[in-house]
Amino acid sequence: MSNEKQFVKEITPQGEDFSRWYIDTIKKADLMSYSPVRGCIVFKPDGYEIWENIQRELDARFKATGHRNAYFPLFIPESFFQKEKEHVEGFNPELPWVTEAGGEKLEERLAIRPTSETMIGHMYAEWINSYRDLPLLINQWANVVRWEKKTQPFLRTSEFLWQEGHTAHEDEADARRETMQMLEVYRDFAENFLAIPVIVGQKTPSEKFAGAVDTYSIEAMMKDGKAVQAGTSHYLGTNFAVAFDIKFLDRENQHQFAHTTSWGVSTRLIGALIMVHGDDRGLVLPPKVAPTQVVLIPIGPPKTREQVVGRVDELFAQLKTAGVRAKVDDRTDQSPGWKFNEYEMRGVPIRVELGPRDMENGQVVLVSRVSGEKKIVAQADFVQEVQNLLAEIHQQMYDKAKQFRDERLAAVDTLDEFKTFLEGKRGFALAGWCGSDACEAQVKEETGATSRNIPFSPSERKDTCFVCGEAAQHTVVFGRSY
Repeated sequence: MSNEKQFVKEITPQGEDFSRWYIDTIKKADLMSYSPVRGCIVFKPDGYEIWENIQRELDARFKATGHRNAYFPLFIPESFFQKEKEHVEGFNPELPWVTEAGGEKLEERLAIRPTSETMIGHMYAEWINSYRDLPLLINQWANVVRWEKKTQPFLRTSEFLWQEGHTAHEDEADARRETMQMLEVYRDFAENFLAIPVIVGQKTPSEKFAGAVDTYSIEAMMKDGKAVQAGTSHYLGTNFAVAFDIKFLDRENQHQFAHTTSWGVSTRLIGALIMVHGDDRGLVLPPKVAPTQVVLIPIGPPKTREQVVGRVDELFAQLKTAGVRAKVDDRTDQSPGWKFNEYEMRGVPIRVELGPRDMENGQVVLVSRVSGEKKIVAQADFVQEVQNLLAEIHQQMYDKAKQFRDERLAAVDTLDEFKTFLEGKRGFALAGWCGSDACEAQVKEETGATSRNIPFSPSERKDTCFVCGEAAQHTVVFGRSY
C-alpha cells in the first residue's frame, strides 16, 4: 500500500462512532500496532516518543521534589500477596502467574508485576532501620501486567508502561503531605504540559486503591463525555508496613511502623490526550508533548526548488538550535497539499510553508493545527514567532478542553435526572451522596456510571443524596469511564 493511500483515507467522524474514530486515528497516525499477544500493543516510534516526552518531564519533576529512581523485579512471590489481604483480593482477578520455569514446576507461583507495593514493602523492611533512614522517596519506571478482559490501545492493555512512586515516612502527617504533593505534581503536569483540565479530589471508599487508607485522583473528560482517571496518589497508612514489617527506631528509641504512600500514572495518558484534543481530522497534539512540534514544507516550481529548500534547511537549523523539535519534508513524490493533510492528521502543532514569493518578501507562513489560521511573519523573527505560537496553541487547547468539560458538567438532584442527562448531553454530574455503599452501587447498576471522585473544589455543593434523598455527606462527581 502506498503512503498516499494509507493517509488520505477518511477517519470515522467522532459523532458517528467515537470508538472507531479513536482506533482509526491512532492507527493512521502510526502510533501503534496490534501485537500477536492478546491485549498487548507495539508502540511505534511516534507513539513511544510521546511517552518519552511524558517520562522526561515527569522524571524531572519527581527529582526536583527529592525522589530517586530505582528498579524492582518483575516477578513477585505469591506469598507476598497473601500478607496484605485487601490488596490481593483487589488484584487477584487480573494476575497472570508463572508456574513453571526451566522445564520444572516452581515451588511457589510468581505473579507478573501488577503493581509493586508488596515487593517494595519487602525491600523497605530490609533497608529501613532508623528514623534517620526516613523519608525514603523512590520512583520506578516499569512495565506492569494486568490481564484485562476488555482492552483498548493505550487506555487499557494487558501490559502497559507506567511510573510508580513508593515512599516511607516517620508519621502520618509527613506521609499525607507527600500524598498531596504528588497529586499536585500530577495536576500541574496534566494541565500545564498536556493541556488537559482535570478535576482533583478523593476517591470514595469503594473506588480507592486496594490496601490504601485514602486514594486521591485527577479525572479528565474525553470528547465522548467519559472519564479517564489520569493519575492517582494513595496514602497507605501503616497497612503495608505492618504486613511487611517495615519498622524503625524513632527519636525516643521506640519501634514504630512506617507510614507509606504510592502514586502513579501510565501510558493511558496517551489515550487521554488523544481523546481530549483530537478532532475529525485526526490527532491534535499539545506542543510540549508532540514528537514533532513544527514541520517545514518547501513549496513552489522545480526551478526554484534548490533555493527554497536551502532556506528551509537554514530555518530548520535555527529551530533546532532553539530546542524546537522540527522536521523538514522536502520529498518530491508527494504534493504540498498531501503533506498538509498528513501532518494535520498526525497532529503536528505548527506547519511552516515557504515558497519563492515568501523568499522574495523575506517572510514565512505559519499554520496552526488548532485554529487552522495562517500567519505571515518576517523570517528575521521566525524562531520567536514559532515559540510564541506554540505557547498560544497550548493555551488554546487547554481553554477549548476546559470549555468542553464545563459545558458537560451538570449538577443533578435525582437519579432520574442523571439518567436523562446521560442519555442526552453526556458528561459528568455533580450530585449529593449520603456515603452509603448501597446508593453508590445503585447508581452503577442503573446507569453504568461510577463515582469519579469527591472534588476538592466543586462548582456547587449538594445537600441531599440524589439516590435516597437523605442528607448528603459529600458532593461527588459521577460519570461513565474507560
